[in-house]
Amino acid sequence: MPKTVDYYFAANSPWTYFGHDRFARAAAMHGATIRVKPVDYGRIFPVSGGLPLKQRAPQRQAYRLVELARFRDHLGVPLNLEPRYFPVDATPAALAIIAADSAAGADAAMRLAGACLRAVWVEERNIADTVELAAIVGEQGLDAEKLMLEDAVAAAKAKFDANTQEAIDRGVFGAPSYVLNGEIFWGQDRLEFLARALAR
Repeated sequence: MPKTVDYYFAANSPWTYFGHDRFARAAAMHGATIRVKPVDYGRIFPVSGGLPLKQRAPQRQAYRLVELARFRDHLGVPLNLEPRYFPVDATPAALAIIAADSAAGADAAMRLAGACLRAVWVEERNIADTVELAAIVGEQGLDAEKLMLEDAVAAAKAKFDANTQEAIDRGVFGAPSYVLNGEIFWGQDRLEFLARALAR
């Protein structure tokens, strides 16, 4: 039976960054299809008990940095704990990823999502800046001009809104979330459980 994972994420999330490549490898290993679904956590948090980073208690903000450093070292991946462009509006990147999915398929969307995540957390690039984002899109072998046309952006915005409402309806509350057969696996540290489910 074909396996499909719905991938709900934000293109500016460090936890999504930590899990992105590992998730892609796990899906490929188990022959699973990925449905790439960037969503707006600015809409999801208010209905699910989440808070934007700057509104969290100081203790939680401090511990987040500890955990980021732990996972960075544990996974052996580069990460700037306090990158130059964060917090950053991930909406333009989300729309480009959705447009890439529509124009070139899920593999292209996954490549672009990974590039946007690295841009924030490794390369100190501003994914909310149109010129910078266009450069990132082009670096992935995609047609930035086509993907960022007004019509493409409008269609992507409608899909972004639909993805977000779908996530809310399914009980998604954090990034990244992987949904397999209606079961939510929240967080890159739950990828082992997702892999076990895919192997069944």
